[in-house]
Amino acid sequence: MALLNFKKRDTPVSAPVNEQVEAFLKGYSIEVMPRTAEKVDDFRELLPEGTRVYIAHIEGTPIEDMVATASRLARDGYPVMPHFPARIIKDKATLADWIARYQGEAGVEQALLLAGGVAQPVGEFDSSMQLMESGLFDKAGFKRLHVAGHPEGNRDIDPDGGMKNVEEALVWKQKFSERSDAEMALATQFAFDAKPIIAWADQLREAGITLPVHIGIAGPAKLQTLIKFAIACGVGPSLKVLQKRAMDVSKLLLPYEPTEVLAQLAAHKAANPDFNITNVHFFPLGGIKTNASWAISHGGDSGRPANQS
Repeated sequence: MALLNFKKRDTPVSAPVNEQVEAFLKGYSIEVMPRTAEKVDDFRELLPEGTRVYIAHIEGTPIEDMVATASRLARDGYPVMPHFPARIIKDKATLADWIARYQGEAGVEQALLLAGGVAQPVGEFDSSMQLMESGLFDKAGFKRLHVAGHPEGNRDIDPDGGMKNVEEALVWKQKFSERSDAEMALATQFAFDAKPIIAWADQLREAGITLPVHIGIAGPAKLQTLIKFAIACGVGPSLKVLQKRAMDVSKLLLPYEPTEVLAQLAAHKAANPDFNITNVHFFPLGGIKTNASWAISHGGDSGRPANQS
């Protein structure tokens, strides 16, 4: 059965604004790729002033395309955070070249460091920790470094489905943050269920991990699209939320929206101001325009596009 065409939802519709959600969405970030960014005529019609825009670096994407996208976003006034996937970076000289290009052509001063989803490294780097240990980001004066967080684990890191290696890596990253000049935070994989997210975040704090958490949230998308990405990305327990929805015929015909999970997280944040989830990071799996339209409709001032400020 074909699901509803999302193009009909690109135009924001007025909706009652949940004040807790509005506060929780303040300073949200979003992810693009060069090929998806090309489909957007004007980001200032979609994103609030100062929105941090991550640029995902997929294996095979030329660095020239990445830098060109970063330059365009920077010209529009958006702080850019490109991905540096360790396993597709050949060597230290290549890493230094990428940093120099981003800085010289787009004024980039922040980065997301991650291992990357490639099974076999192309060169000498295998993990984000090796990128940090290179010292090149501190040497270049990067002001902010984000690293990956996994609320539901990561089978690339823990093949047995546990959390041991992920947790050890977080302890290392916490210690690195204490000796780096850069501000650091965890940017997480997306999840769909608030309760496990809250439990995971609380466990981090109990373990002495004080890095702020930017929680990954899947933007509005067709249910079949989300299930495909969830399986590919190893999202585990919260996949059940999607599967349960798929069994409800009344919801099967409607696109998924992150309204419920964000309302629950926002309510928890409002009741616990020191909760370590500080920001929302959107994965626009149903399209950038669709995601931005949802934020405009539900985020109040926090979603207001730059050209309406």
